[in-house]
Amino acid sequence: MHPILSQPRRLLWYVLAWTIPGILLAWALVIVHSVAWSSALLFSLPAVHLYGFILTSSYYVCRSLPIRQRTVLSVVAVFGSASLLSSLLWVILCVFWSQIIGDAVGHSGSALIDRQLIILLFVVALLLYLVSLLAHDVFIAFENIRSAERQQIASQLLARDAELQMLRSQINPHFLFNSLNSISALTSINANAARDMAIELGSFYRKTLAISARQKINLGEEIELCRYFLAIEKIRFGEKLHVNWEVDPVALTAQVPAMFLQPLLENAIKHGICNLSDGGVVQIKSVIENSWLHIAISNPVEPESPSVIGTATGLKNFKARIHSLYQEKSRISWYKAHNNFYLDMIIPFEPVMAGSRND
Repeated sequence: MHPILSQPRRLLWYVLAWTIPGILLAWALVIVHSVAWSSALLFSLPAVHLYGFILTSSYYVCRSLPIRQRTVLSVVAVFGSASLLSSLLWVILCVFWSQIIGDAVGHSGSALIDRQLIILLFVVALLLYLVSLLAHDVFIAFENIRSAERQQIASQLLARDAELQMLRSQINPHFLFNSLNSISALTSINANAARDMAIELGSFYRKTLAISARQKINLGEEIELCRYFLAIEKIRFGEKLHVNWEVDPVALTAQVPAMFLQPLLENAIKHGICNLSDGGVVQIKSVIENSWLHIAISNPVEPESPSVIGTATGLKNFKARIHSLYQEKSRISWYKAHNNFYLDMIIPFEPVMAGSRND
């Protein structure tokens, strides 16, 4: 549908705009033919508004002949014939309408318009239609540009979502693979522990099903999931593994990517606690500062170990995932100092409103 006709507000403004030319035509009839204002307005206002709606047909004429398919001959044939036919149709209707009004008011000669005015109206109508074709052509060109931009943005969003899903698929299976390997190792050492770990693993994945389709959850839910994970790891490492949580209560309401802490804790255990004979403490701190959520994770590492994070593939994937969500608004860094490995992360604080759900 025509952009003007599709919205009542635009249609109202369009009708009001054509009232001005209608009054001018009535004024010309009053001056040239000494027609009464009432009769002149009765003729000119409907006639001019009718042509205003006839002009909207130029939008469809432009649509029927896309720019890429145009030739000089096709433009002259289509646009020229549309202009001539539309103008001629309107002038014929004006003649009949002036005849009807003239008969009704007893105008001498019956018709309110003469041959010279008919020719003038035809020329003006022809020029207006050509201008309307040009204006609609420009409008359609801009409309196509906006449409292309929207499609490009939609494609970028789809590509970003696809990239995010790929990165998440690389992160999430790590825990399952490592847990299954641990269960396999425990079956020959401690069957009861292997059984307990299998039960905890099943509980963990039942919990994750509730948030599997959600891109973001609140930090409180994420910590609850991590506690399931740590319960499984506790079976494996026993007293070697200790965890210390220092979380600001306000931070628990922050929206965070689902399953984003677990791979960090897994990294701390795999490359830190696992390599220490006496184990150690994994520290997790989270605070809100100036509308930013700060998360810091630290764990002890083997002093003589040449590498505490392997190839860092997991951390790089994690960083890419966070960057896909927050772009330049996120900050993630990690380093080793004083026989400890530190990871610091800053993301925007997005509190979860009461009763809301992040899908």
